[in-house]
Formats: sequence, structure tokens, C-alpha cells
Amino acid sequence: MASATPEKTLFDEKNVVVEAVSYEVKDDSEDGIQQADKTGLSTMATFGLREDTGLVGQQYSWLTTVFYLTYMCFEFPSNILLQRWRMGKTLYALNFKHLVALRAPQGFFECCISPGFILIIGSWYTRREHSSRSLVFQRQCRIGVIADLTLYGIGTLEYNGKDIQAWRYMSYFLGSLTIAVGLLCLYFLGTPSEVPWLTKEEKRMANTRILENQSGHDRTGTKVWKWDQARECLVDPCFYFAGINAFLSSVPNGGLTTFGSIINTSFGFTSLQVILYTIPRSMTSVVIFVIVGLVTSKWKNLRLYIMAFATIPPFIGFLGMALIETSLSNKWTKWGMYYMPVPFVLSLFLAWTLIPSNFPGRTKRTVTSSFTFIGYCVGNMCGSQIFKTKDAPTYTPGVIGCSICFGLEFLVIVAWRTTLVLRNRRRDKAMLTDGLTEEEREIQGKINGESDMTDFENPHFRYTLRRKTLI
Repeated sequence: MASATPEKTLFDEKNVVVEAVSYEVKDDSEDGIQQADKTGLSTMATFGLREDTGLVGQQYSWLTTVFYLTYMCFEFPSNILLQRWRMGKTLYALNFKHLVALRAPQGFFECCISPGFILIIGSWYTRREHSSRSLVFQRQCRIGVIADLTLYGIGTLEYNGKDIQAWRYMSYFLGSLTIAVGLLCLYFLGTPSEVPWLTKEEKRMANTRILENQSGHDRTGTKVWKWDQARECLVDPCFYFAGINAFLSSVPNGGLTTFGSIINTSFGFTSLQVILYTIPRSMTSVVIFVIVGLVTSKWKNLRLYIMAFATIPPFIGFLGMALIETSLSNKWTKWGMYYMPVPFVLSLFLAWTLIPSNFPGRTKRTVTSSFTFIGYCVGNMCGSQIFKTKDAPTYTPGVIGCSICFGLEFLVIVAWRTTLVLRNRRRDKAMLTDGLTEEEREIQGKINGESDMTDFENPHFRYTLRRKTLI
């Protein structure tokens, strides 16, 4: 493991508080504050939201679809704004129309969160630190445990009257918590050059640390848009691997986000039991992220291996949920199958960490990030729609569809890693005849990175795969 330099210790101490409090994660198994607010819809559905607001047919599914529709529409513009602006500055429902009117803006305001944190990771940390530091964000599923316990308490209370149902108070709690933490983000979030809580010397130290990434400076507010880098994305297979991987892993995510609690009740559990039995999944996520964070810090270039492995348990779990008969005698077996997809988020989130690591060039990284999150949005929209009302309460066709997605994702990840390995080998072979010393290559690689060169343009750049880079 890399030794702890004073600079590294300083930035870890200052950033871990920001990360732990403010990161608003995206996936079912890792509930941060924003995630708890967003996915609380599934829990509210088991407490009468659909009946009280008169939802029929696929209207409930559309509450998730419209969220990701606005998310997708504003994804690319928000990524451009993240590059051009300073990063840190970027209710009452009675029926379907009211709910849609509230869900759509939620997608609009959330579309820049994950891309923004990808930019932050690349701005603060070296490539070797990317995956472990990113997983600090994902470990905030313990916030989801607190939220689940609070929702359980709200659900156990007795309510009288049409306008004071349990699901409404769940929404009040989650929304208020998100707003409160959002205000803190205005001060704390940003790249090293932007944040007000670093001295000038500390900002200089932070920028010096990431020179070895060969991926450029951390500054947002950059007005230059390089069309040659955007066109380069169209001929880079890894650009498509990133988007397709995000799509395939997000189809199950969209289904679980919207229908997870409903599917759980179909096993024979009550609405309150479903909340309690979600907590072990969240705690397992914490353990998995800690282990993966430690492993990826100590041993380099394991991300794609872990991503591929992370698709296997959910493939088996979804298939088991679909094929095992639903009965009271099988409810714990079915719950075990529902428990197995917990690691699936690794295949999505570790892929996000490859963007700052393996896509140098500000414009190329912006386009890749946008395309990846568009795949994420389309996948979540499809995931919410493949669960049809006529298939309730087990939604077997939708569950099988999720299993197929994980099988295909495994193949995409294998192809992705093979491509990067072959690229590194070609670059290593060409290096033998370039006439430069190892020290000269390292210096030139850093200069090229600061010149905003892409991986195609910088021959000294190596993808984060091999145990030992040769520069």
C-alpha cells in the first residue's frame, strides 16, 4: 500500500468528512441521503401511496421513468456546466399528476451529482486511490440504515385522516434531510482550486499530487471545448463499453428501486418487516465496500476483475427469485435470492471510477461521463417499465430480464478489460524503441497530461490494469 505522505493525510482528513456527509449515491444497495429520498418511493408504495393517490396500470412505474427521463435530458448540459462553472454552485401530492410534477424536477436537480463526484475524485486523488476513495461515498449506505429505522418508526405510528398517512411523513422526513445536507454542500464541495477551506499552499500541494495521473489539471471554469476529443470518443470502444455497462447494470437497479419493497411483500412479509429486513442488505454493502476499498488500495488493477465477479451473485439471485415457487414455506429462500444481488452495484460504480483513471482529456472525460450516465438513465427507465402491473406481485418476466442483463454485462466487462490489456501491451512494445529513459518518459507523460492530451494522444499514458507500469 502506498505510504501516507503529509499531503495525502491532510486531504484524507479534510475530505472524508465531506464525503461521508454529503455524497448522494445512486444505487439500491447503497442508500445515502439523496438515495434514501429517491428510493423511498418503493417503501411508501407498501404503505398506501398507490391507493391514496389513485395510481393505476403503469402509472407507478412512470414515477421512476420520469425521474430518469429528466435526469437524462439534462445530463449532457450539466456536465458541460460542471466544466465551465465552479462545481460547488451547480408536496403535497394527491394524485398521479402531482407525483409526476414532483419526481421530474428531482431528476433534473440530481443529474449532475454523480458526474460531479467523478470529477472531484479525479481532482483530489491519484489513480491508485480512485477506487478506494470513491467507495467511501458508497459506504454511506449506513445512512440508509438510519433512514430505514426512522421509516420503520414512522410506519408503526397510527394515523387518522386522508392527509396524514404514514407514507406522507416518510416523504417529509427524507426530503427535509436532503435539503439540509444540500445546504452544507454549497460550502464544502468543489475541486482543490475552488474550495474555501484550503490555504493557497494546500491547494498547490493538492494539484501537485495528481500530476502523476497524466489527466490534466483540476480547474473547473474551463471554457475551451475540444471537438477533436469529442470525435475521438466515437472511435474509442471503451467509450461504448462504459455506456453499455452502465445501461445493463441500471436495468435491474431501476426495477429494484421501484419494486424492491413490493416484491419483498410478495414473499409473505409485512410492510414493516420489509423495512427491517432491508437493513442486513445495507450493512452487507458496508462490509463489501470496505473490503473492496482495502483490496483495491493494496493490489492494483483489480477493478475490472471485481466488476466481472460482482455480476455473478445477482445473476443467480434474480434467476432464483423467478424460478422458485412463491409460497410461505419458501419466503426465506426467496429473501435469500433477493439478498444475493447486493454486490451488483460494484460493477456499476467501479466502472465510474475508471472514467477519471482511464479517460484523460477534459472534453473526452466530459463526453464519456455524460454518455455513461445517459446509459444509466435509460437503463433505469427500462428497468421500471419491464415490471408490468399484470405480472404483480412477483413480476417474474421483469426479474428474468434483470438476470439476463447481468449475464450480458459480464461479457461486456471481459471485452472491456481485454481491450485495455492489448492497448497497454502495444504501448509497452513501442516504448522499447522510443530512445527515452524511464525518468524522461515519466516527465513527458506528466507534461502531456497537463497539456490536456487524451490517452490516444499521449503515448506515455498507461491504463490502470497492469501490476506495474513501465513509465
